[in-house]
Amino acid sequence: MPVKLRAFFYKQYDADFSLSVPAEGFGGWDSTELEIEPRHTALVVMHAWDTGTIEQYPGWHRSIEYFGRAQEICQEVFPTLLASVRSSRMPIFHVVLKGDYYREYSGHKKAVQLASPESKPLEQIMHDPVLDKLRSFKRELERPNSADVQRGFQELNFAKEAMPLGEEGIAENASQLFALCREQEINHLIYTGFAINWCLLLSPGGMAEMKKHGIMCSTLRQAVTAVENKETARHQHCKEIALWRVALNFGYVFEVDDFVDAMTRF
Repeated sequence: MPVKLRAFFYKQYDADFSLSVPAEGFGGWDSTELEIEPRHTALVVMHAWDTGTIEQYPGWHRSIEYFGRAQEICQEVFPTLLASVRSSRMPIFHVVLKGDYYREYSGHKKAVQLASPESKPLEQIMHDPVLDKLRSFKRELERPNSADVQRGFQELNFAKEAMPLGEEGIAENASQLFALCREQEINHLIYTGFAINWCLLLSPGGMAEMKKHGIMCSTLRQAVTAVENKETARHQHCKEIALWRVALNFGYVFEVDDFVDAMTRF
């Protein structure tokens, strides 16, 4: 049975050419109550990792500044959010990065069994010495922290607040996530995790790939953060841009409190 949930969307119209900045005529953010069908909706927890402490991986934390915000979300948002979904009949899917930390979970073994074989790697274009030098320069930019980053990824694991329970599906790519959706008749994925403007949009199993399968992809505002830069971090502008992008091109933006309340009615 569908339940009503306040959904945020963005009115990307109408540009007002009487203004010095026509886009300032757009309607902007608005919300309304819409129905979702929990039987055909799943919560996705993507790349919610245990990233250790600054003392353990100083270079990793210096490179990926959102870890602190992600840990705060794991500790303060995920417990209530995940408990509410687990008390309902809505499934939870976990999307992971390639590694070994999830392979023994039954939810991942099931996803592998259900999924079609992975497609062959995309054919690559030729490269020349100039392109090699361009790529080398970018690698050198990352070198000061690269050893720490690699060590962190080698010891990757789920954040304790985001550990899969029971038979919850675990996918490492779009083929596996789609197989889980197909088996449970899921056509709407609500993404949480890190980071919304990077992994949740573009990594394997992210929104861009799942949209190609006809699946609506939405998100929960308080259960995500973004990769920010020096100029945006103070006010988390990159997160705001990513939420706008989700609302325009993929699905809706929901509030965690509204969503948790909806779970009590399912």
